[in-house]
Amino acid sequence: MHLIVGLGNPGSEYEGTRHNVGFMLIDKLAADAGATVKRRDCRSLIRSAVIEDRRTKLVKPQTFMNLSGEAVACLIAKAELAKDAKSLIVISDDLALPFGTIRLRARGSAGGHNGLKSIIAALGTNEFMRLRIGIQPEHPVSDAKKFVLDEFASAERRALKEILERGAEAVRSVLRDGIAKAMSLYN
Repeated sequence: MHLIVGLGNPGSEYEGTRHNVGFMLIDKLAADAGATVKRRDCRSLIRSAVIEDRRTKLVKPQTFMNLSGEAVACLIAKAELAKDAKSLIVISDDLALPFGTIRLRARGSAGGHNGLKSIIAALGTNEFMRLRIGIQPEHPVSDAKKFVLDEFASAERRALKEILERGAEAVRSVLRDGIAKAMSLYN
């Protein structure tokens, strides 16, 4: 079983924001599997789905970004997944990556992302896979918090469908081929 967690903030006011690209990719994976992520458990919306012949749980924590680790730790404990979290894939936005860039990693630091910091702290490890989607603008940003909580610009929205499709393909590749091969294909 793989736990695939998309990071974002709950509430309609955050739906189209850059910080919610993780939620958007979870919704894309669910739609592709003919499912909707809506069952409540561990302060999250979850849905079981079979992707690439693998059992998965698609997750959108409802704790707000900075407390994502609480929801993830609860779900890992309930699913009795290994404490090393090797079957966890976390999807997040990344302000340091150019817009639309996808980066897969087998493990790593939080890179300044508060949702990843929360998960690392709650699990006591950074040994979990992550897929980061770049949201960096072409110009310097004076207020990073405001920028990530703003909606995508119109040009970005036009590109978003293709970016989410590539992200979904990357997740399917991790499940089908393993993280090393998926990294060679999508990084």
